[in-house]
Formats: sequence, structure tokens, C-alpha cells
Amino acid sequence: MATVAIDSLLQNPGLLFCPKDKVLLKPSRSLNCSRNRKLLFSRGACFCSLKPRRKIHVVKAGSTDTALIDTSDTFSSDDVLYKETFPVTRIEKVEGKIFIRLDQSKDQRNWQLTVGCSLPGKWILHWGVSYVGDNGREWDQPPKDMRPPGSIPIKDYAIETPLKKLSEGDIFHEVKIDFNPSSGIAAIHFVLKDEETGAWYQHRSRDFTVPLVDDLEDDDNMVGAKKGFGTWPGALGQFSNMLLKAEASPANSQNSSSESKDSKKGTRQLEGFYEEQSIVKEVSIGNLVSIAVRKSPDATKNVLYLETDIPGDVLVHWGVCRNDARTWEIPAAPYPPETAVFKNKALRTLLQPKGTGNRSRALFTLDEELVGFLFVLKLDDNTWLNFKGNDFYIPLSGASSVPGQHGESDIAIEEISSKGYTDGIINDIRNLVVGLNSEKSQKTKTKEAQENILQEIEKLAAEAYSIFRSTVPTFSEEAVLETEAPKPAVKISSGTGTGFEILCQGFNWESHKSGRWYMELKEKASEIASLGFTVIWLPPPTESVSPEGYMPKDLYNLNSRYGTIDELKELVKSLHEVGLKVLGDVVLNHRCAHFQNQNGVWNIFGGRINWDDRAVVGDDPHFQGRGNKSSGDNFHAAPNIDHSQDFVRKDLKEWLFWLRDDIGYDGWRLDFVRGFWGGYVKDYLDASEPYFAVGEYWDSLCYTYGEMDLNQDAHRQRIVDWINATSGTAGAFDVTTKGILHSALQRCEYWRLSDQKGKPPGVVGWWPSRAVTFIENHDTGSTQV
Repeated sequence: MATVAIDSLLQNPGLLFCPKDKVLLKPSRSLNCSRNRKLLFSRGACFCSLKPRRKIHVVKAGSTDTALIDTSDTFSSDDVLYKETFPVTRIEKVEGKIFIRLDQSKDQRNWQLTVGCSLPGKWILHWGVSYVGDNGREWDQPPKDMRPPGSIPIKDYAIETPLKKLSEGDIFHEVKIDFNPSSGIAAIHFVLKDEETGAWYQHRSRDFTVPLVDDLEDDDNMVGAKKGFGTWPGALGQFSNMLLKAEASPANSQNSSSESKDSKKGTRQLEGFYEEQSIVKEVSIGNLVSIAVRKSPDATKNVLYLETDIPGDVLVHWGVCRNDARTWEIPAAPYPPETAVFKNKALRTLLQPKGTGNRSRALFTLDEELVGFLFVLKLDDNTWLNFKGNDFYIPLSGASSVPGQHGESDIAIEEISSKGYTDGIINDIRNLVVGLNSEKSQKTKTKEAQENILQEIEKLAAEAYSIFRSTVPTFSEEAVLETEAPKPAVKISSGTGTGFEILCQGFNWESHKSGRWYMELKEKASEIASLGFTVIWLPPPTESVSPEGYMPKDLYNLNSRYGTIDELKELVKSLHEVGLKVLGDVVLNHRCAHFQNQNGVWNIFGGRINWDDRAVVGDDPHFQGRGNKSSGDNFHAAPNIDHSQDFVRKDLKEWLFWLRDDIGYDGWRLDFVRGFWGGYVKDYLDASEPYFAVGEYWDSLCYTYGEMDLNQDAHRQRIVDWINATSGTAGAFDVTTKGILHSALQRCEYWRLSDQKGKPPGVVGWWPSRAVTFIENHDTGSTQV
């Protein structure tokens, strides 16, 4: 996807930009400007109004009102076999600005922070404050009198405030925050979110920080730090400096001296500033692709005409098929100009400009025996356009009214007519029932009238039933008996094992340090089996940013700090030889990125699974994902994966199947399952069919004033809810029982070992077949203390 400035988009026919001749950004009153003094910004400052040239809508079969092709010019109407216009949507990146200004408010006592954006969207300021004397980087909510109208508190640490348009029809959005400089606030922190796309905008990959005191630690994300209005560029900066000097007075000097004394206590003389930060937003642009097919004067040929209004160089990646299987193949020549063969599998044709404007076209001559024409459009190395997730398919062996669904239009018409007929019957019955009630209400309870109405209802009901029966296929008993075949045995693979497994964790937090842990564990295989263990849990196998393996990067790279992929295979084979099942530790909740996006945020992945930021959840501002909201709790150290995306689940299922098939794992230990919905886990387990699977749903037990509560039902309920979301296909570590056991044994509080009903107080008391009890693991063992 290309990055373009707004000025270049002015030439795009897909969008009509109507920028004003001048965009006014009024200076604050602290500048003491007269009313006729205005700061003028030209169109080059990226202020514009976006107005779509056309409304994108579903093009109905046979519609010609929006077609690009005029068949009266191209073909005679008698020759046209097929004609269709497809709507397509492409993404372009538009550059804009975030504006930040700090100056005194109207009363000259308080100050005002203004944050604005020059791009269209539904902008939200996600912000908070830190106070003088605070340690760390945590946000606090600001005082209530500091929150602009429309603000919404987010938990206990932030506020979200919508930016508003300056005027109707304008795209510039801004929000103003008034505050008292003596309120003890050390800094205002914020990030900007576009709710239309779910994108988050930060400053150098971190929060924007506006410092209000001198001794705030500068971590390279501050804006306006120790800067005055003199930092405005060019003549505007000189003008503001003159105004500031002219504005100085003895009273102000006294205030300055008193505030300078206060600065020794951590405050400072605030200075106004104005700063701009560049941002890039992706916008959807609608275009059309029109197709027409006609008979060629050569009776053995068809001619296909393709035209689009997509600007720039457009490559048609195309082929043909000879049957309904739609298998791509390269047709015989001739080919359109600017056509090249691609890997002996398809052809690529560069569309040629059509007169003025951005339209381009190509003419394809195809043999009459061909059944269909298949294509996709290539705009650049990273941008392909198809039709609703599939290749464009154009039938050549006759006219078709529904693009890509040849032969289904008659069925649709029949279904619609049947539905209309049955709806009519239902309405007739309803009217008769109303009539029956009316007869009763009028007390004309003649037996004959009521019987007539009931007979009509029976007739209509019988007719409706006959329609239903005609739509259900029926088979004779003989036919059923003839076609019956022995059914294969149903393979049940619930991931819960036999219920008698004894699991050994085959590593601890420091096992990676030797660099050859796989080989060390291989030597102990027989000893482990002799101790009675039936299942062994191995460490995360993938390349990882952290040496322990819980910050995975390239999922298919299994050369880790524990050993190589070949050593891992040897270890698994040795463990199988002594009768042990092997669990792989799979981290599905999050993944570390290989590359940064245009804002410097690490959310672009490489390797065999090369996702972009659509694979990252959209509600974590630290990683600016374009996915949907997280279905669980966010893990803030790495990008959280959006499992609601079909392509994400497809890739992860393929990866798990590969681990089972190629490496030999028998099942999974699932890391941090609090981070995503258990229903997705069921999808992964159904695909990979593990012998045994256990999820780590780690959560804090319930305490009151530092004392563990006797009733831990709420804690175990959360674990049981997760198991239930997996449809019981996986077990879960019984964290509830572990916590209660520790307290009971350390403090001799054995009364904790049963709940109010006399049952075990953990998950094992509610769902024993899915509870995996444990004493310690790598997170709680001695190497972590």
C-alpha cells in the first residue's frame, strides 16, 4: 500500500476533496492579538474535506446504471453474453497532523491543553495524569473539574474524551482540557484513537507526555518540553516572541518570581507551545471493475472487455478454466499488449489507459470452448483485489446474472417465489383467525360460521404442510437399505486423556541456560518413566525474544535456547520409546513482531506466518492493532493476537497440526488462556486432535484485608467458565486448589480443605474430570523465589 500526501489524493477520482481556500487556526488570547489578526495555514498543511464521489453499494444482477462500460460504444447489445460491474474497495494511506497546543485559558489564571487532528475520523483522546511525587509510569485519573464534557472514565487510571469538529462540514477535530497549574499535576499523558478503524496513535511508540514540572524524567516521549511559543516556525515564531515580550508587565514579573520559587519544589513557570506530529491513516476508497463478454466475429472466439477506474498501474493476474472445478490454466495466444507469463501458471496483463482520467482497460480474445475467465487485480507488491475473498469468475459458456455464482439464479428466484407463496398462506390463516375472533366478539356464535372458518384454516394448513413436504427429500426404504454402508468407528479425541495421567514438568525457569536441555532430558527419559509419570510437559519450542520461550517470534523456527529442532525430535522419540506422552508448551495469546509499522510500533510479523497489524487486537494502545477487541485479558509485554480473525485461526491450526505431525507432540499445555476466548481453543483442539490438553488460567484468589477468604467459588468459577467455553475439550490447572493447599499446610488451617458442602474447595470439587491438580511449576518453584 502506497503512502500518499493529501495533495496527491486531490487528483484521485475515487475521492473528491473540497479543501477550503484558507483554514483558520485562531491563536490563544494570551497572545493578545487583535480580532483581525489570524494565523493562516494553506492547503498544504493537510486540512481538507473528504467527500466520496460515489456511494459503494451491492451491484444487483444485470444492473447497468453504475457500469463503467457503455456497451453501445463497445459491443452491439445483441452480441453481449455477459455484463457485470463489481464494486471493489482498496486501502490508501493518507498523511495528516496531530496538533498539540498549551496556552493560558481565558481567565489568565488557568491553563489549557488543546489536542487536534487534521484527518477525518471518530477521534478519541485516551488520557490521564501523573502527580508530583508519583513513582513509576502509571497514569491516574484527572480531577473531575478537569474533564471536558462527554468524558468517560476507563477503569481507575484513564479518561476517554471525544474530539469534536470545529464546525459542521469541517474535518478538523479538537478537544480542550482546562487545568490549574497549582493542582500538583506533573504531566498530562495521552494517546489518540480513531474509533472508525480501531487504530491507536502514539509518540515515538509511547504515550504523548506534556510535562508541567521541570524535574520530570525525559524518556524521549515528551512534547513541548521547555519550549515556548518561540518554537513556532518561521515568521510566526518571531511574531509570537514579540507578543510575549510586549505582554510582560510588572505584575507578571512578580508572578514569575513567585512561581520560580515554587519551581524549586517541583513546579515551574509554564510556557505555552505549539507542536505538530505527523500521522498516517488508512482510508477505504471505492472503485468499480466492469466486465462485458460478447461473441467474436470469428465464430470460435469470445471477446472479454475489462475496464476499471482504479488509478495508477493495474495488473490483471488471470487465467482460464475448462470445467466447473475452476482450475487455472494459461490459454492459447493471442494475448493483450503488455502481457507476461507468470511461473507457467497464469498471465499478467498491464491495463492500458482509456482516454483522459484514471480509467484503464484491456481486451481479451478467448476460445469458445473455455468455460470461465478467472482473475485478480494486483496494484503493488502488497495489494491485491479480489471479489468477496475469492477470485473473480466470469462465465464464458453463456450469460449469467450473478457474478461468481453461475447457475444459482434460478434457484434463488424459485426460493423467493416459494417464500412469497407460503407467506401468503400464513397471512390468510392469520386473517381467518382474526375473523373468528371477530365473530366471537360480535356474539354471532352461529355454529355454521365458526365451522366454515375452521375448515378454511385446515385447508390452508394442509396446503402449507404439502409445500413443506415437497421441499424435503424422501427416500424409499429399499433405497435407504441399498445405500447403507458400514459406518467407520467414531474417533473421539477430547484432549482430556484417560483421567489417570500423572504429569511431570520437564523443565524449570533456568533450564535454558545450558543450551542443550533437550539432550540432558533425553538422558533422563527412562528414569522419569520409572518414577510413574505418564506425561511430560516440554518447554516452549519456538524462537523467542525471552530465553525461557514465552515471548515467541517465528513460530516455525524451533531452534531455541533449549536446543535445535533435530534435538527436539530426538528427545520426543526417546520419550515415546519409554511410554511417555509429550506435551508441547504453546503460546497462542501473544507473539513478538519482526518489524515496526509507520509509527515505529512493533506489530508486523515475519517468518512463515507473516501477519500484519490486523492480527493484533485493537484495544491495546501499546501495539496499535487493527484487529477486533480482545476476547480476554491483555498481556501488555507483547502484541496480543486477535483470534477472531479467520486467517489467524487458519494459520495457528496449520501450525499445531505441523507440530503434531512433524515433531510428534501428543498434546498441549496452553499458556495464558485468560487472554482469549475458550471457544477458539476448542477450534484449535478440534483441528489438532491432541491426546491431552491443559490450559493455564492463572488468576488471583480472593482476599479480605490480606487474609484468604474461605469461599473461593468466584475464583474456581472463572476457571470452570473457561473450560466450559472450550466445550470441555481441555482441562485446566486447578489453581484454586493449589492456593488453598499452600495456605492450609503453611498455617495448619486444614478446615480450608472442604467447601461449605463438604466437597474439595477447588475446581476438582466441581469438575474433577477437567481439573489438573498440581503442586508447583516454573512460575512458582524455587528458581523463581
